[in-house]
Amino acid sequence: MASSGLGSHSISLFFYVFFATFLHKGAAQNISVQGQNLVTNNVSVVEGEMAIISCRVKNNDDSVIQLLNPNRQTIYFRDVRPLKDSRFQLVNFSDNELLVSLSNVSLSDEGRYVCQLYTDPPQEAYADITVLVPPGNPILESREEIVSEGNETEITCTAMGSKPASTIKWMKGDQPLQGEATVEELYDRMFTVTSRLRLTVSKEDDGVAVICIIDHPAVKDFQAQKYLEVQYKPEVQIVVEFPEGLTREGENLELTCKAKGKPQPHQINWLKVDDDFPSHTMISGSDLFIENLNKSFNGTYRCVASNLVGEAYDDYILYVYDVLTTTPPPTTTTINAFQDSRADGAPQKIDHAVIGGIVAVVVFAMLCLLIVLGRYFARHKGTYFTHEAKGADDAADADTAIINAEGGHNNSDDKKEYYI
Repeated sequence: MASSGLGSHSISLFFYVFFATFLHKGAAQNISVQGQNLVTNNVSVVEGEMAIISCRVKNNDDSVIQLLNPNRQTIYFRDVRPLKDSRFQLVNFSDNELLVSLSNVSLSDEGRYVCQLYTDPPQEAYADITVLVPPGNPILESREEIVSEGNETEITCTAMGSKPASTIKWMKGDQPLQGEATVEELYDRMFTVTSRLRLTVSKEDDGVAVICIIDHPAVKDFQAQKYLEVQYKPEVQIVVEFPEGLTREGENLELTCKAKGKPQPHQINWLKVDDDFPSHTMISGSDLFIENLNKSFNGTYRCVASNLVGEAYDDYILYVYDVLTTTPPPTTTTINAFQDSRADGAPQKIDHAVIGGIVAVVVFAMLCLLIVLGRYFARHKGTYFTHEAKGADDAADADTAIINAEGGHNNSDDKKEYYI
């Protein structure tokens, strides 16, 4: 019984293959693209993955559906697979649909697949399978590992063996950059793409990531990055450790030279511009110390730092003030005048002689005013008489003069004075 069943299945399969071959020869001569009743879809699949091929019939009248490969070999006739390739598997079969899967797709599977419907006349629909090959890991190379600021460097990014050709984009931090790409075609429509990026670096680029981004339909977020290593010359700053305010005669001065760079400065030197250091100067590495300041120490003190890239310096302008000089009020005019004097290298001090001269002029003017007023009052001095003197000119004696005075005393007898 088993032998009989197996033989019956073999006969049926042979009949299907023979019938499909016969119909195929006839259909090859009578392909009609008008009145299409078949529907299928193009497929893009990444190499090694699975593709689904569908043949769908809008209105089927019990006609036979079959699927052919690009070599016109029958893959499925109805629900029977004559082709001995186990990668093809039946997903679904009905009167209106033939759905077939192809696993582990390779480049050799790429091409045009044919859905056939044996009507009168026969109908065909085509499904193009495109195999995508992702590139290998991007290769990022730099012409120099360490770059000095202001110099140009070149970085290359290579996307090996992809289909279709990859597109390469560049980013420096958040800034997009433009590279120069070359495309090399390999076998089986495979491509290798190389992009070259040239850029001039600054010290701000030190530690910034340069990113190569591969754009390909088979992969997403495929990238490689390299961190820039930039050497730059020192940055120098002189810091006053003591005193906190004005530098006055008799005090001490302590300065510290702070310098940083890449590589770290290997040498720090102090000098006094256009002059020699005072005799009370002590230098210890990045520190400068001057004892017992006086005005002969005024001048510009410079700290110079250097490394393999270059050198840089910072200046401190010393001006020694009098002992009693106090800090002027913090007005805008005073501050600006002080900054201008420090910038010019010759600060201005308060001229006490001018103030004394102004005071002397004011005092002299007041004295002159007093003298003028005194002479004025002396010239306008008046003559006046007392009541006792009125009528004295016509009187023979003192008593008569008093009696004859204006408003004389009628009762003079009552008011006589007797002298003993």
